[in-house]
Amino acid sequence: MSLALPDSMRCVAITEPGGPEVLRPAQRALPVPGPGELLVAVAAAGVNRPDTLQRQGLYNPPPGASDLPGLELSGTVVALGADVSGWAIGDRLCALVAGGGYAEYCTVPAVQALPIPTGLSLIEAAAVPETFFTVWTNVFERGGLKPGESLLIHGGSSGIGTTAIQLAKAFGATVFTTAGNAEKCAACLALGADRAINYKTEDFAAVIRETTGGRGVDVVLDMVGGDYIARDIDIMAMDGRHVSIAFLQGSKVTLNMAPVMMKRLTLTGSTLRARPVAEKGRIARALRETVWPLFGASPLKPLVHATFPLEQADEAHRLMESSAHIGKIVLTVAP
Repeated sequence: MSLALPDSMRCVAITEPGGPEVLRPAQRALPVPGPGELLVAVAAAGVNRPDTLQRQGLYNPPPGASDLPGLELSGTVVALGADVSGWAIGDRLCALVAGGGYAEYCTVPAVQALPIPTGLSLIEAAAVPETFFTVWTNVFERGGLKPGESLLIHGGSSGIGTTAIQLAKAFGATVFTTAGNAEKCAACLALGADRAINYKTEDFAAVIRETTGGRGVDVVLDMVGGDYIARDIDIMAMDGRHVSIAFLQGSKVTLNMAPVMMKRLTLTGSTLRARPVAEKGRIARALRETVWPLFGASPLKPLVHATFPLEQADEAHRLMESSAHIGKIVLTVAP
């Protein structure tokens, strides 16, 4: 089976490093799937913080990746590269990509694609891959979160945060989170957080000490950096694990390593985009085996705050950088 495909496609390109206004609608040649790849007609694409960094010239795509922004998408398979198995033309999927999601068509490594989770629309499915891959590998693999343990999530109302709350609760953890206002805290509680801390009116470290009776938390997922890291270390339990995934307040910190030694703490972190395809494929398999069965059988689903047409990617970036959103922002691609 083959489909008649156009020679070119609509997309949104970064014309030069800068603010949201440098995102402009453009025309590009239709990408061609290589060995092990799928060509997907994109229905929707998630918007993520790394997209805004790439737009500013601060986060270049890895070698060989599209220079178009967009790290996750949903859509329909329209062509197969060589040596692809398990997928057919017409299949609907969501996928993690290293770039190129802000377009009508995108090539996808087949091993990084997953079926649309039960009960989700294509728009909701586009909001899944980046955050679920990130949370799974950082909270559960690197952080080793186990049932009965406790997790502190900074930025609980973000796309990563709202995903981490739901997954941690689904696997039996106690969840603390920080957020910047009452509305965001309420949203975190509605998703299952046991305690949401308004960091503008409360000292999160004092709340953790009081709530845990001085024991502290087992795992911290930190995307703030700066002085938060030292404060995190002070309220971590024995054998705790601290996972850094972003540095909104800076990556250079001064630490007292004594509590790290005395409490046998592990300080770790990771990035996702530059990992080899095989490694991302392994994460995809783990998600399919352990997380995908939860969709439809539980309230688990991405929280989509707003959608924008592809051509309004600049407005989507303005919303992202305002931090006024709760959950995910998604671009929709008209057929």
